[in-house]
Amino acid sequence: MKVAIFDFDGTLYTKETFKLLMEQLKKHPSYQRYYGKFYRSILPLYIRYKLKLLPENEMKERSMKLYLKALESLTTTQLEQYFENMHEEMLSDFNEDVVNRLARHQAEGHHVLLVSGAYTPFLTAVTSHLSFDRIIGTEIPSRGEQITMDQPFLHIQGERKNEQIDKALQGKSVDWESSFAYGDSISDLPVLEQVGNPVAVRPDSKLAAIAKQRNWDIL
Repeated sequence: MKVAIFDFDGTLYTKETFKLLMEQLKKHPSYQRYYGKFYRSILPLYIRYKLKLLPENEMKERSMKLYLKALESLTTTQLEQYFENMHEEMLSDFNEDVVNRLARHQAEGHHVLLVSGAYTPFLTAVTSHLSFDRIIGTEIPSRGEQITMDQPFLHIQGERKNEQIDKALQGKSVDWESSFAYGDSISDLPVLEQVGNPVAVRPDSKLAAIAKQRNWDIL
């Protein structure tokens, strides 16, 4: 079996979803009252990150938790609807070249995965016009309909992506040398290095340098 693995932010989708989520909360007619609480909680984190006192991966994970903390009074159904309302606004910012590659892999019978640090129900909602064999994202801790931030929170990034990919494909025979992966950031390197056909999509400077040195495909 051949697989094709797609990152979301900066790859399948051209923008950063966390900035989009912040704007959605800020302007939402029902939930904007939670924005001030969220902004006050995230500002010290961001300052520490800009001062290089906080690693980027830790800043991202804690920011994701704080965003959920601000919305923890919502039910999971309400949160899913909140994400679904973002879909139409985001449609024009999907990367057409990558969407076409996705369709090609599906036509060739490849096992297609979307792997991202974004919340899983968010990814499911905003890619409802596309089809994947598996979506791997950051799960929202809950008990029934209630968001519960006292449970473990696992932000999917870096090596955790590989761990979750291996878990999802456990028991399947994968031809990694003939498989594909798409990413835009140096943080996607572990996934890109796992396949024989890595594709750098509008890569950041560090990934671009590696992609050029190794003669990888660049979109």
